[in-house]
Amino acid sequence: MKIATYNVENIFDLQRSGYEYKEYIPNTYSQWNKKNYQKKLKNIAKVIKDIDADIIALQEIESLQALKDLRYELKRHGLYYQYYKIANYKNTTIKVALLSKIPFIYTHEIAVTSSYKYRNLLEAKFKINNEELYIIVNHWKSKAGPESMRIVSAKKLLKRVKEIGCQKNIILLGDFNSDYEEYKLFKRKRKHNDTNGITGLNHILGTINNQNNSLYANIAYCEFYNLWYDTEKEKRYSYIYRGKKEALDNILVSKALLDSKGIDYKKGSLRTFNEKYLFKGKRIYRWQMSRKKPRVHRGKGYSDHLPLIAEFIY
Repeated sequence: MKIATYNVENIFDLQRSGYEYKEYIPNTYSQWNKKNYQKKLKNIAKVIKDIDADIIALQEIESLQALKDLRYELKRHGLYYQYYKIANYKNTTIKVALLSKIPFIYTHEIAVTSSYKYRNLLEAKFKINNEELYIIVNHWKSKAGPESMRIVSAKKLLKRVKEIGCQKNIILLGDFNSDYEEYKLFKRKRKHNDTNGITGLNHILGTINNQNNSLYANIAYCEFYNLWYDTEKEKRYSYIYRGKKEALDNILVSKALLDSKGIDYKKGSLRTFNEKYLFKGKRIYRWQMSRKKPRVHRGKGYSDHLPLIAEFIY
């Protein structure tokens, strides 16, 4: 069973909702129009088709309409996802979603706070070979905000995980806007470190303890293993910022998925999807817009993130 996560970089539909980013207001100077929308859908559908995951988590989808349009484009490419869901209870500009070949037992939207600064999370429960599997899709606050904002999302996520039960098969994935070792990287960045060195991904979700660091062992009894540690260090990236490779996207698994019983993570299977066509030189071939403002869509490129894939056996 192949599970993936992909920040698709701003798939906006062609309806005016009033919440769009300026350059995605349809049919204006920026040329977010039918032609460019269809090109964006076609390009992202090619990537998702080539991954061919059983379940794929998506970030930066504007609306249910945009998700349906992407799903239709995938069907045209020969890949059919019968089951789909978007976290659309709150009018945030962009949202998280799921496409799946496997039926949901249920889906449940987790409101982090009532503020539009925080995107809702999306939880889905599956039954595979008579075993329960929980998947929660995340898109935490970007690095434009301090770590305290990502901690708000992390605490809400941890609260929900504890309600499900830490011993269950749980996968947390998505764009956490956090490195797998964020606690090391952000120490020098005063703009981010407003939490006395505590991070959402490492401390609240307990991934730090898998590095034999017992200093914060009492913060979270629910501990997750970050699958980035299951691949070579130089391959641990899904994003490139000013020439520097970063791992903002993560797939975390509960201990039950590592116990060689029932559903289990397939060792050595974590990887970024990094086909040549997703790069232009040393850069990720993101969706292209003019540099001059107002920015204009050029109708080329994919996303500023690379997809992340993990395999599971059952």
